[in-house]
Amino acid sequence: MLVNAQNLTAVFINLKTIFNKAFEAAPSQWQRTTMLVPSGSSQNDYAWLSRFPRMRKWLGDKVIKSLAAFKYTIVNDDWETTVEVDRNDIEDDQIGIYAPMAQEAGFSSKQLPDEIDADLKNGAFAGICYDGQYFYDTDHPVAGASVSNKGTAALSAATTAAAAASYGAARTAIMSITDDEGRPLALIPDVLEVPPALEATARLICESDKLTDQSRNPYKGTARVLVNPRLTSSTAWFLHVTNRPLKPFVFQQRKAPVFVSQTDMNADNVFMRKTYLFGAEARCAGGYGLWQMSYGSTGQG
Repeated sequence: MLVNAQNLTAVFINLKTIFNKAFEAAPSQWQRTTMLVPSGSSQNDYAWLSRFPRMRKWLGDKVIKSLAAFKYTIVNDDWETTVEVDRNDIEDDQIGIYAPMAQEAGFSSKQLPDEIDADLKNGAFAGICYDGQYFYDTDHPVAGASVSNKGTAALSAATTAAAAASYGAARTAIMSITDDEGRPLALIPDVLEVPPALEATARLICESDKLTDQSRNPYKGTARVLVNPRLTSSTAWFLHVTNRPLKPFVFQQRKAPVFVSQTDMNADNVFMRKTYLFGAEARCAGGYGLWQMSYGSTGQG
């Protein structure tokens, strides 16, 4: 193939089409526990998380919830993946060898939010959220008291007592959380997220009529199981509230992944290394939302 501007345009339009098809077809599950927040600048301020909006009886003047003295900012990061295309491969009509790389670039771009989301969860026992505490912690300040959304119990379906001490305790903790006026938030957890090592246990708790010891399972149907192979701990597990407009985690997007290419025949990389470039770019970041909507256990108690 003659390497000229017209043919180069056709080559990279084809690679872009392959990229876009792979992007659309790639699976993604981050949306189940994480809310998308558009970003219009280099960073977003999430001080508003300190105001959990709730209706109250209107008696006298309206009560305006002011921002608490918390500062929580998520700064967007730049992301990229880049592939070199050798000019000889274009001249020799070998461009087909780059199709799998374009597919993988599209697949990886679609799954970038999943990777960011998993990093948040893997670091949630030591990651700071809007109130200055670790996201999973034992002493979140609420109206002068300390509230916990963290446990250490291993997830267990061995007996009714074991299930109650792990999964049941997490449900109770979330459903017992109140606002700063002492009113129940009425949160009901509905997603149990686990690493592959805990999948069988999680499915017994959420899907089986009976537990391991053949006792009746009181928790069947109380949550859906989400198995996340990106979780790095084989013992940690998480229970989330995902049935509200707000979710426990934040995926902040400034620029969605886009296909980019460098096809200028006079570019330095073409002159010096006879290579053209294609790939993807994005600007985004992850952060912690409302700790009240999630419970995490290290599973090492």
